[in-house]
Amino acid sequence: MPPRRAKPSKSKLDPSAMARLPAVTAPVSSEPKPSHQNFDRAARGVMAKLSGGVSNHAFIEAWSDWAQHMARSPGRQLELVEHAQQNAMKLLASVTDRDAGPAFAPKSYDHRFTHPDWQKQPFQIWHQWFLAMQDWWDHATEPMRGLRREDAERARFLARQSLDLVSPSNFPWLNPEIIQATRDTAGRNFTEGMTRFSHDMLKTLSGHRDPAPEGFEIGKELACTPGEVVFRNDLFELIQYAPQTEQVQAEPILIVPAWIMKYYILDLSPHNSMVRYLVGQGFTVFMISWCNPTAAQAELSLEDYRKRGVLAALDAICAIVPDQPVHAVGYCLGGTMLAITAATMARDGDRRLGSITLMAAQVDFVEAGELLMFLDESQIAFLEDLMWEQGYLDRPQMARAFVAIRSEDLIYTRNVQRYFLGRDDLPSDIGVWNADTTRMPARMHSEYLRALFLENRLTAGRFAVEGRVIALKNITAPMFVIGTETDHIAPWQSVYKTQLFTDCDLTFVLTKGGHNGGILSEPGHKSRHYRLSHRPEGALYTGPDAWLAQNAPKAGSWWPEWAEWLASRTGGAGPAPQMGAPDKGYSPLMPAPGSFVFQP
Repeated sequence: MPPRRAKPSKSKLDPSAMARLPAVTAPVSSEPKPSHQNFDRAARGVMAKLSGGVSNHAFIEAWSDWAQHMARSPGRQLELVEHAQQNAMKLLASVTDRDAGPAFAPKSYDHRFTHPDWQKQPFQIWHQWFLAMQDWWDHATEPMRGLRREDAERARFLARQSLDLVSPSNFPWLNPEIIQATRDTAGRNFTEGMTRFSHDMLKTLSGHRDPAPEGFEIGKELACTPGEVVFRNDLFELIQYAPQTEQVQAEPILIVPAWIMKYYILDLSPHNSMVRYLVGQGFTVFMISWCNPTAAQAELSLEDYRKRGVLAALDAICAIVPDQPVHAVGYCLGGTMLAITAATMARDGDRRLGSITLMAAQVDFVEAGELLMFLDESQIAFLEDLMWEQGYLDRPQMARAFVAIRSEDLIYTRNVQRYFLGRDDLPSDIGVWNADTTRMPARMHSEYLRALFLENRLTAGRFAVEGRVIALKNITAPMFVIGTETDHIAPWQSVYKTQLFTDCDLTFVLTKGGHNGGILSEPGHKSRHYRLSHRPEGALYTGPDAWLAQNAPKAGSWWPEWAEWLASRTGGAGPAPQMGAPDKGYSPLMPAPGSFVFQP
């Protein structure tokens, strides 16, 4: 298309003068030059590092939206005045009437006021005043007519974060537990806390990681189920676990963990290892152990994880255990990728999957929980500039968003314990795993946030693989889907919506616990329960609230139900397959847990 020329001016110029004006030979672009764009991206990348990858634009916009709607809602203002008066009367009653008890209670996950001395004066009135303020702000930031729900939730988040800064539990002279510890140790709690603070600060600035505590070494006490690495490329290692029974189920299992975490969350200590449990039940189990990508792998894409990850693992398993369908299991982001892979295979007529298990995995992201507070165009562009600068998103930068959602417990309670009370974190297997962070390659993470979180293409019929759209309803393999009751990363109502977008035979389980704890629900785990239902192929859809009312909880672990479900679909028992297939190019390379799990 030829360049557009400037239109003649309508001013009274002499025609001969107009003829002498220079011709416009190229359009004037409003876009900055590439060098200027790079300068902008570099500047924003620096700001993103300083802010932990969080853009302030969305929160300023949310606060402005809330304030403007509140300013033109006199009825709501009057309601808030009345609510403040009611809270004040409750506080007064709790002080004057000794038998009245506390007027306000902290949230179930808030452990800042559990010490018994918080129920004594003057500490009780201090913490009750704080909880009353928290209650008022929760009420003030409820949705209003005309106010976007996302902005209401962000305004509530901002209010909660601001209040948490001034909680009486954060100040040594207002916290009875700190006062008692100071008296008991003659102030040694502060010196020990300062030592820990200095250590943590240096560790944060240097990027250094503490070694695993004694008794929690990877390959010995953690990730210690016997097996062999039978395949490796630049993206993952494939582990085949050694059989522990004389006979094994004929059809193998492939586990696809998320690459936002290291795989051994599913192979922790021997007593709570899902892998060890499955192998002990007579299954042949394969596990993907993803690489921890570096800046050199910034261009890894979602398609790479599908094609050179999940499909490459399937190719290897089908060579080692030929002529058998594979029962695929996906956890978190690995489950989302498994669903994409399964829908693509169904579209292309690839029938190698015998069943699909999705654990705390979302396929629809409209109700993706509190993480949506951190995701809009401004925030994603900010993260993209940060990743453009360094080639990846580091786990500490991601972790800040996760811990901010539960800052009461994950930030303030921990910091008070560590820095004011001088107490070390108690070592645990899941704590060691949680500290063993990974990175997300820049291109893949950008595609994931935009295509799935921001645009929700997978369930909107707009997610294309190899140039052709895929649909989850094409999946015919039976599915077993697990949600967890208190998951704030993949809320169970969002996970449940897998039933809305599929027509296959589907079993749904809702288990007690959070995103990790609910999945690690081994038999014998105390105080566990779950709900289970079966939806036949083609059955009508039931909403999550109605489903919850219809299905009573059962005591115990959901693992035996799942193992029985798998066993009923794996074609019976037989001799164990060999480890790898040397004649087909899949020779055992090294013992489990392999080498990628040790990548820093």
